[in-house]
Amino acid sequence: MALQETIEQTVTGLGYELVEIERTGGGLLRVTIDMPYVKGAEQFINAEDCEKVTRQLQFVLEVEGAEYARLEVSSPGIDRPLRSEKDFERFAGELIDITLKAPIGVAASAGSTVAASRKKFRGTLERVVAADGVAGWQIVWSDEPAVKPGQKVSKKKVPAPLQALGFTLDEIQQARLAPVVDFKGRKPKITPGAEPSAEINFKK
Repeated sequence: MALQETIEQTVTGLGYELVEIERTGGGLLRVTIDMPYVKGAEQFINAEDCEKVTRQLQFVLEVEGAEYARLEVSSPGIDRPLRSEKDFERFAGELIDITLKAPIGVAASAGSTVAASRKKFRGTLERVVAADGVAGWQIVWSDEPAVKPGQKVSKKKVPAPLQALGFTLDEIQQARLAPVVDFKGRKPKITPGAEPSAEINFKK
């Protein structure tokens, strides 16, 4: 059985969702897990969840003879990757970062401030329905510079217009929740499945 399949079956069998598997230098095997999405419910991964999955994965990977030096099981953190349609539905309305596989090109309409060579965008994720009834996705943003603390803004100033970019999941190279930090309390913005990272590390 392939490593991806083995880990996914183990994680889902324990009642969690597999978000990501990474192999890094030094033989580190990093597994990111989350709670399954339940609309309207906010459930977060904690250290006990990570420990539970770690123990089971250690057993299963030993049986499978998987090669790794260290296993790390963690929660997604505030920059959780978005990979599936279900992920996008879960985080509609949130601020996300996306990287397109190809530059925006002709989609940068005349008069737009968006460069045709641009591939990276940050905006609010929205569900849209086209005239033909087909549902899709877009991000909406403004190029208005952020107001610095203490800076006065003229009431007569006309705000920069909102811009939108429609996309399909096939056009996305990478999508993640944008890490939003509240510096007043040193606490990140909490969104379902995007709690401060909890992780458990074990050497083989």
